[in-house]
Amino acid sequence: MPRMQRAALAGLLAFALSGPVAAQEDAGVSGPSFKEGDVITFDKIDSLKAYLPPEFWANRDFFFYEGMRLEVGPANADYTPAPEFIAATEKFKGQARIGPDESLENYTAGLPFPMDGIDCKGDPQAGVKIMWNFDYQWEGDGTATHFFYSYWDRGEQLPLYYEGTSRSIRLAHRVEAEYLEKQDGDLFRKERRKNAFGIEVTAPFDARGINVMTYRYKSSDAPQAEGKNDDTWVYVPTLRRVRRISTAQRTDAVSGTDFTLDDLRSFAGIVTQYTWECLGEFDIIAPTNSKVKAYPYDKNHNFGPYGLSYADDVWELRRAVKVRMTPKNEDHPYHHKDIYIDTQTLVPLYSFAYDQKEELWKIIWHNKRWSESDADYYEGWEGVPVPRDHKVVSDMIVNVQTGTGNRIEFWDNDGTPLKSKGKVRRYIDIGRLTRGR
Repeated sequence: MPRMQRAALAGLLAFALSGPVAAQEDAGVSGPSFKEGDVITFDKIDSLKAYLPPEFWANRDFFFYEGMRLEVGPANADYTPAPEFIAATEKFKGQARIGPDESLENYTAGLPFPMDGIDCKGDPQAGVKIMWNFDYQWEGDGTATHFFYSYWDRGEQLPLYYEGTSRSIRLAHRVEAEYLEKQDGDLFRKERRKNAFGIEVTAPFDARGINVMTYRYKSSDAPQAEGKNDDTWVYVPTLRRVRRISTAQRTDAVSGTDFTLDDLRSFAGIVTQYTWECLGEFDIIAPTNSKVKAYPYDKNHNFGPYGLSYADDVWELRRAVKVRMTPKNEDHPYHHKDIYIDTQTLVPLYSFAYDQKEELWKIIWHNKRWSESDADYYEGWEGVPVPRDHKVVSDMIVNVQTGTGNRIEFWDNDGTPLKSKGKVRRYIDIGRLTRGR
């Protein structure tokens, strides 16, 4: 089928599926029938329909089940970020701009484009502005967590799994006064990297000792032809050496699973390698401040008959913006991906990836945890005494075409920095990958 005809067909399908979210705009819908404190059981899930993305509702059998007890939390709770991040946003307001090829220019710290100034309907650059905000959302120093990565096939947990630790460190555009005032937000002087991301695998036995380090560069914000792609190194114990990973492999499935590296948190790619379109704002219900503490606290928590559901947790009504990602690379496995993003916190709520036939392929959704909900969970640090960070603590993906899926759990994720710059230098050093092995 020619691309134009496929696009027309996709449009008709989208219209046919538009009922749930579009229903919010009908004159007859005055608001949700559920309220804070309600418990939604399987026989009451119809009350959620108008506040769920249509693709999610059409595939609800993966997520809703007999015996579920979904608690309704507060609507549009205050998850505003740390005061230091808000102050940086205000200080540099109006300076950042969209350059050629969806690039970002003249950005220092905070949100590049305050959300209340983005016109989704009237500004053709609204989509890419939102995604630069997504890219630079507040997340403290980054991430630090234990993780468990499991693989599921029509409700059966397969032997394929990984567990270990991971950490990402923000190396530039920081908001602490000691860096922002003296070094333009850089952790180290004349820093060329935006962040570093490391993974250490501790199980299963045949994968134990795998170490990964990725650098993302400041120049990745530049037009695609000028930007530097990520550098990734992997230490493979069986080979006793470090090898470099091709950038193209970020869009390949990870070790036979349904995830790609760029699917983490719905989107972990480079903004300029895609085009972006804002498709509207909606009230969406989603798991937002988990009461569940699964791995590493409880490895055996039940996530429903498919192993891919958060329906036994707290869900909250949030204002979300829907952004469409279209790859510029024709070899990309996705035709497009639609991402629902929380307008206050910029964390992802749901995303829907379509294959090159424009058929729904994958549903990706997430659970979150609020740093201030547990005094022992997430420590502040010098420069940011109160983190006020809304962290993604679990990713789930469902391949709706095969019935397979993956769950990544990292419920202890926080963004408290390492104690010294020396510890940071040692952690991000490529030579560390092989030391002591």
